[in-house]
Amino acid sequence: MRDVAQRTGATVHSIEAEWGQWIEPDAVAQALKAHPKTKVLGIVHAETSTGAHQPIEEISRLVHDAGALLLVDTVTSLGGIDLRVDEWRIDACYSGTQKCLSCPPGLAPVTFGERALAALDGRTAPVQSWYLDLSMIRRYWTGERFYHHTAPINMLYGLRESLRLIMEEGLTERVARHRRHAEALWAGLEAMGMRLFVAPEVRLPSLTTVWLPEGAEDTPVRQALLREANLEIGGALGATKGKVWRIGLMGETSTPANVLNLLSWLELILRRSGVKIGSGLEAAQTVLGKEAGPAAK
Repeated sequence: MRDVAQRTGATVHSIEAEWGQWIEPDAVAQALKAHPKTKVLGIVHAETSTGAHQPIEEISRLVHDAGALLLVDTVTSLGGIDLRVDEWRIDACYSGTQKCLSCPPGLAPVTFGERALAALDGRTAPVQSWYLDLSMIRRYWTGERFYHHTAPINMLYGLRESLRLIMEEGLTERVARHRRHAEALWAGLEAMGMRLFVAPEVRLPSLTTVWLPEGAEDTPVRQALLREANLEIGGALGATKGKVWRIGLMGETSTPANVLNLLSWLELILRRSGVKIGSGLEAAQTVLGKEAGPAAK
């Protein structure tokens, strides 16, 4: 987000936090006070890079009190965890189809509130990017049939089917399912003796990050999982590269079978490589056997 904004000529002030920690609302308040001309605050709701989620509701209040717009990336949260665009007063929000929506990649669902549309209508100069000129795209989608692009029809049908499946399951039930299976995975990993990277109150149900156990090698273990079990987990990024694994449980992949299969194969491969590890299957099965509770926010 910072890179994109800077490429358009925007002046960007970053709010930093430790990897795996959320952005403290106090830090947001201080940044807005230090930069009173701020027009937009952009933030990622669910971080694929760390497995943490951000306190959007509280941050939204600070942003609106400062007279700025709130832009939120919900690529890893839409359809997987609690997301309340209107209630949290998110002005502009975008996501992706390939994660918790379980749809083929290539589309970016977006939504804009009244304040964002007012800012768009108040522009006095053309948008620098013709490709992403939302004033033109808005005309294209609101009935005028102003030419901007040819819509990818098959992908839209795929998205519609994925949304139909979500409605059939129920959004509340879907959020609860992601939470329950994540908790089973967390219990299994901890029973194996592994440490989770993110604290419980910040932890993201759709993507789990876990420290490598002592003696484990990052790439060889991940390659063995992919080669032998057709299971792919992600390596870490930035400061955690080579130290943390990222495990996604998103949409249709968030199932008991996937949780137990991963734990079983991970235990096998780690033990075979000489890493001392416990068994996580029983702990995970205990969580999976409990009746699903209400969706956690």
